[in-house]
Amino acid sequence: MLRFPLLHPELIGALAAAGHGARVLLADANYPHSTGVRAGAARVHLNLRPGLVTVDQVLEVLLGAVPVESAAVMAPSGAAGDVLPAGARVPAHAGYRDALAAAAPSATWQDLDRPAFYDAARGDDVALLVATGDQRVYANLLLTIGVRQV
Repeated sequence: MLRFPLLHPELIGALAAAGHGARVLLADANYPHSTGVRAGAARVHLNLRPGLVTVDQVLEVLLGAVPVESAAVMAPSGAAGDVLPAGARVPAHAGYRDALAAAAPSATWQDLDRPAFYDAARGDDVALLVATGDQRVYANLLLTIGVRQV
């Protein structure tokens, strides 16, 4: 029996296969799950129904399972197709910042506009996409796995 709350076999396997510097995308329900990461990235679908599970719920469990070095979020830039105006506060991001501050206080934070976020999420270092049912706009979170401190 595992001693931490992460029980999903595919998720545990994908995290175990990823190492320092690998990235994990926690994607909201609006994200293009089939095309939004490189072809070889593992995909774990936790999007049971709209609103279940959320990125916050997955983040809470992942922070107990892997060290996080950095985080990047999709932020509105004012470009065509943006749902929010440039510079608008994204409610989902506040919870991510709080969770990271508590569990990984040295983790860096980066806001990326939508095209830059998609480019980063399709990078060769993305090992895993976790599809959620999160309905909030700009609720995508790209984590970089850090080094485990012994």
